[in-house]
Amino acid sequence: MKDPRIQQLAKNLIQYSVKLQKGEKILIENFGLQKELVTALVKEAYEAGGLPFVSLKDHTVDRSLLMGASAEQYELIAQFEANVMKEMDAYIGLRAGDNIFEQSDVPAEKMKIQGDTVGKKVHREIRVPKTKWVVLRYPTESMAQLSKMSKEAFEDFYFNVCNLDYGKMNKAMDALVELMNKTDKVQLIGKDTNLTFSIKDIPAVKCAGEMNIPDGEVFTAPVRDSVNGVITYNTPSPYQGFTFENVKLTFENGKIIDATANDTERINHIFDTDEGARFVGEFAIGVNPYIQHPMQDILFDEKIDGSFHFTPGECYEEAYNGNHSNIHWDMVMIQRPEYGGGEIYFDDVLIRKDGRFAIKELEALNPENLK
Repeated sequence: MKDPRIQQLAKNLIQYSVKLQKGEKILIENFGLQKELVTALVKEAYEAGGLPFVSLKDHTVDRSLLMGASAEQYELIAQFEANVMKEMDAYIGLRAGDNIFEQSDVPAEKMKIQGDTVGKKVHREIRVPKTKWVVLRYPTESMAQLSKMSKEAFEDFYFNVCNLDYGKMNKAMDALVELMNKTDKVQLIGKDTNLTFSIKDIPAVKCAGEMNIPDGEVFTAPVRDSVNGVITYNTPSPYQGFTFENVKLTFENGKIIDATANDTERINHIFDTDEGARFVGEFAIGVNPYIQHPMQDILFDEKIDGSFHFTPGECYEEAYNGNHSNIHWDMVMIQRPEYGGGEIYFDDVLIRKDGRFAIKELEALNPENLK
């Protein structure tokens, strides 16, 4: 028996997220075979009058390729995939792997080859700026384990999150976008955290189901050299196959001058990838009411109710602050009371305390008003 929630999700992705129009070409790229949703997406794409193309990939196969990767080889892979991506009007990236740590033993220099080629020349230069795109996970037993839930309970959670009324959330975000666009100074306070920076004249962008599923964040970027102070993230942060914990960053005039974690040598190696890796490319506020706890999957964790993320590395074109890097590392701090609390100030006015918006015009974004 087909799960009607899969059909609903496919419909939402095609009609709402990428708004596929008659005659438009869409690439459906699936990492880890998930036949039911891929098949449903193909059907919905045809019903919208679109032309679907499917690429099936596997994390275990990708690992074997990366272990022996050469720059010349990956330049050709990037050229091949870029030629396909250039033809597309829309893109859906579906990830359903069984093991988030599958690439944990791939050497950092091999991961860098992939980032410099496929990551940069296919995704950052073509897919992100030139297609209507959305990326999402699909529930697997490994995701349920990381969430400390049964598979059935996790699937119920997943479909609540992914089939949320994103149109309602979209409207509720307008007031936060307007306020951020008028703000100069931001201060973030929490346990072992006191950070200040400017977002003056950098646009705020709302994310309500059109680029990520699940979704629920409003992002901008700090003025590149304006970040000063200390931040201590309180969620696990998987990156390049390793889960970092107790990450503490000290900033001076925008630059990370000190970084410690459960593997301080490894984290500093990542921040030494290039000059931009020690500067920040994104600041975002998470508001998804159904996502309450970290599950070591950034597509979910960066949307956690009462959270923010502060991202070393590449900035987005839509919120451009001039920082460029081959990394873009979303790291999350939750400010709800059970995670130690915290405050966000805009121009010295308290706008969120302990994860709840504290001014009237933003109350529509509190969880009870979004469900």
